[in-house]
Amino acid sequence: MNAELPESTDVLIVGAGPVGLALATALARQGVQAVLVDKAASGADTSRASVVHARTLEVLREIDVSDELVSLGVTVPRFTVRDRDRILLTVGFDELPTDFPYTLLVPQDVTERVLLDRLLAAGGTVHRACEVTGVEQSSTGVTATTADGRLIRASYVVGADGMHSTVREHSGISFTGDTYAQSFVLADVRLDWAGAADEVSLYFAPAGVTVVAPLPGGRHRIVATVEEAPERPDIPDIQALLDTRGPVAHPATVTDLVWSSRFRVHHRLADRYRAGRIFLAGDAAHVHSPAGGQGMNTGIQDALNLAGKLTAVLRDGVPETVLDAYEAERRPVAEEVVAFTHKMTRIATVGNGPLRSLRNTALRALDFIPAVHHTMAMNLSELAVTK
Repeated sequence: MNAELPESTDVLIVGAGPVGLALATALARQGVQAVLVDKAASGADTSRASVVHARTLEVLREIDVSDELVSLGVTVPRFTVRDRDRILLTVGFDELPTDFPYTLLVPQDVTERVLLDRLLAAGGTVHRACEVTGVEQSSTGVTATTADGRLIRASYVVGADGMHSTVREHSGISFTGDTYAQSFVLADVRLDWAGAADEVSLYFAPAGVTVVAPLPGGRHRIVATVEEAPERPDIPDIQALLDTRGPVAHPATVTDLVWSSRFRVHHRLADRYRAGRIFLAGDAAHVHSPAGGQGMNTGIQDALNLAGKLTAVLRDGVPETVLDAYEAERRPVAEEVVAFTHKMTRIATVGNGPLRSLRNTALRALDFIPAVHHTMAMNLSELAVTK
């Protein structure tokens, strides 16, 4: 896949995850010269971020991705919040004002493959095993240095290189926030499961929250907060989570473990999204709890927003001041998502008995208010976002 690395370009994008791929594809389709580099030798080969919300599907239509993703995934019209067998709150997406009235469950490696196909079709490529180790800017451009000493000159650089972003580090932009005390278990499994096949279930328990979500091919995604996750969670680990937090009347049984991992979650937000000719997008700009599955979605929306503004400046000659609107439009979105998911995580992990009972009673009361359902659905789907 690697072509010869150009010495100069209009836009250098660092990081070839879904955010970088979406940005590079959008620019390439508009005739803007962009170089996409990634230090990894290959793309994602596991499901990882598997939730694609309605707003993201709307913006991905700009690069002709949405329909294929939908055909490859599982559409889920509702989330339920549960305490064992008791449903506390139902959030339905089927009446949302969109062509995509559902949440789509599709593995990240599939999403990346579809995005890569569109990038290649537009004449772009990914330069892999190419690590950017330094970034310096002047009033006329940015020079990036790679680990093997090559230089790439660009008019603009976009850091889509994740939470530990090299680009952000060299931009001087602070990344403010904290780390959750709990660690997270992430696993794809096959289940004997009596639950609905078209529903994401969030189980609230004193020890933490556990999410069970359907994936293509009859698999399920499990995400759970624990005090200290094992390095490689195995079947007994996952089964114990379901036994102590999941359904009681019809218990779930893990029959096969496809893949598992552990991770820690931060809630952090970049103080700025732009430093001169350097921009941040995706996890380089914001990270938060996986509650609601909004991380990759917010990042892809960043990418398509920024692509439009870079195209206007580089292709159409619009004044560079239009680029200031990127941070003005997108940072408040991430700020709301970080706050919303943090609140959800805190509510989900209430361990105190009286407080847990109060939380459950409050959620059950809210479940009878249609406006609450609509607001929750609009927030989770990110349809409340218009830019």
